[in-house]
Amino acid sequence: MKILFDNGVPKKIADCLTGHEITRARQIGWHQLNNGELIARAEQAGYRVLLTTDKNMRYQQNLRGRAIAVVILGKSRWPGVRLHLESIAAAVNGAEPGTCTEVLMADPS
Repeated sequence: MKILFDNGVPKKIADCLTGHEITRARQIGWHQLNNGELIARAEQAGYRVLLTTDKNMRYQQNLRGRAIAVVILGKSRWPGVRLHLESIAAAVNGAEPGTCTEVLMADPS
């Protein structure tokens, strides 16, 4: 599956998403696009999941009828994210077109 990493998504997450084609928005010059244009271009290019740290995206974008899914990370810094790699992989692997899923990342007690 083709997955696009938005700005702010730690690169190391790719290590837990084996078997997928990962591209970072910056690699292809899409790092300055607004959310709507980013989703449209990603969908046109065949990406099936947009992984982002932008928690507002779910309120700003209507994904109904889209062929792409959005997965939002609850944190963006690697020390907090690395504790939730299994949940991130499960959310990405289970993402359905036209949906937005947030991976909640509670701090360990």
